[in-house]
Amino acid sequence: MKTVVDILWLLLVAALWGVTNPLLKKGTVGIEHVKEGTRISQLLAEVKFLFLNVKYLLPFLLNQSGSVVFYFTLATTDLSLAVPTVNSLSFLFTLLTGKLLGEDFGGKRAVLGMVLTMMGVTLCVVSSASEAESAGLQNTTQTRNTGYQTVPH
Repeated sequence: MKTVVDILWLLLVAALWGVTNPLLKKGTVGIEHVKEGTRISQLLAEVKFLFLNVKYLLPFLLNQSGSVVFYFTLATTDLSLAVPTVNSLSFLFTLLTGKLLGEDFGGKRAVLGMVLTMMGVTLCVVSSASEAESAGLQNTTQTRNTGYQTVPH
């Protein structure tokens, strides 16, 4: 991870994905009442129900915009850190949004899980930042000693 801006982009992706999950769940209420004769007509009726339903469509579009932001953010971030960070933080956003919408989220165990997740993500980000800083210092030292900068392979 290169900058604080990268971290903020990943946080935005996690928020877009996490916040929209409970909203998508609420938007699908009533789809179980859609009944058609054949499998194809059932599928088409359900797709019609979902995409004509603003309570589903708006969260869906926000969720997909998070995917677009994630795609572009991967160009400048470390994949091995970006994926677990976004996935774990989106889980936290899902739990918090669900709680705000009145869903039961598991009580004390869920809170403990959120705290442990945040600690793990923080350790990953700090570790990545310190590795990047060390690599930057090492390149600066090599440049001063040799007069040119080496390119890592």
